[in-house]
Amino acid sequence: MVKAIVGANWGDEGKGKITDMLAADSDIVIRFQGGANAGHTIINEYGKFALHLLPSGSFNRNVVNMIGNGVALDIPELIKELDDVVARGVPKPNLVVSERAQVLMPYHKLFDKYEEERLSDRQFGSTKSGIAPFFSDKFSKIGFQVWELFDDEKRLREKIKNIIEIKNLMLEHIYHKPLIDADELYNELRGYGEMIEPYVIDSVQFMHHAVKSGKRILLEGQLGSLKDPDFGIYPMTTSSSTLAGYGTVGAGIAPYEIKEIITVVKAYSSAVGAGAFVSEIFGADADELRKRGGDGGEFGATTGRPRRMGWFDCVASRYGCRVQGTTQVAFTVLDVLGYLDEIPVCVGYEVDGEVIRDFPTTGKLERAKPVLKKLPGWKCDIRGIKKYEDLPENCRNYIEFVEKELEVPIKIVSNGPSRKDIILR
Repeated sequence: MVKAIVGANWGDEGKGKITDMLAADSDIVIRFQGGANAGHTIINEYGKFALHLLPSGSFNRNVVNMIGNGVALDIPELIKELDDVVARGVPKPNLVVSERAQVLMPYHKLFDKYEEERLSDRQFGSTKSGIAPFFSDKFSKIGFQVWELFDDEKRLREKIKNIIEIKNLMLEHIYHKPLIDADELYNELRGYGEMIEPYVIDSVQFMHHAVKSGKRILLEGQLGSLKDPDFGIYPMTTSSSTLAGYGTVGAGIAPYEIKEIITVVKAYSSAVGAGAFVSEIFGADADELRKRGGDGGEFGATTGRPRRMGWFDCVASRYGCRVQGTTQVAFTVLDVLGYLDEIPVCVGYEVDGEVIRDFPTTGKLERAKPVLKKLPGWKCDIRGIKKYEDLPENCRNYIEFVEKELEVPIKIVSNGPSRKDIILR
């Protein structure tokens, strides 16, 4: 059986924790898209970890963790993460990497950085992880798949020569930066090959046999619906599809194999980077929510940047669930809201004098103002509660209000940062 776990919002919804929990009942966990540009924070018996490329099943000894063909594979970053978790006492994860995954090149990070510098005050808020240049090259057919790291010298050198002719023209005439040396790049790629070779597999064959033999497979998404390049807040999006539907492509399985789509929804809103954010709050309210949020505050797991904060957005979250094809919701960081007397919730957008409930395209979104409804808070700590009926009445009312707005059942409630802080409905 195949399940997908994805985000409904801007990312940072708490997918890592939910994946870590669900991995205990999985045979294979697959990262199917994205790269090292976002992180999944996991807290378990080994400590607190921010994973960027390693699948979140890495702390479960019986799980095979796969980097799928849809991932932007930063090989040094992956190996560093692997070494780091092992150094902290975690048994070495059972890791495999698709031979068809594309390699994030060292110059992708440079071009990402140079382009943000060139854009100046028009920046996209990139994490400078090389993601946009990587996907630009992938779809321009000038990227490198993992198998090419082991190709014969003549063919690899010839491809490097052809590609850096283009790259060096850009470096010289657009960015005015040092040029790429072909020999240095060749040696670097051979080094990448040595790093990754022990983990490389024929993922198509692997997944065919896994599905055929009834393995329990979990597809792990990065970021959320609002960062998808087709359905997100374009152009302030990422460069790979963040939707569960892409999971079948990014993992190499048939589309009809996904039976459950668990969408993670945050009990309030947060975002990193630029773009429209209708329910955003500022000043003391934002500072207080940021300080209390997550475990140790709302700061990007990859960048460390303070996240932009906002109240729960019913319009954006309902839309996020719709485009994912959600079958059930995991509702996270609910415990954070326990300090509030009243909890504002965004139930609609006012655009040009009209109140709408359906999430619009970017032009209208940038003109939208939040329509807020205040719900009574529960004013207590709910961590440690294991049964839904033991939650305070106002807390249950908040969950059930959100559930009605989402039009999808909330089956999992997270009421704390650790793996054990979970209520199943």
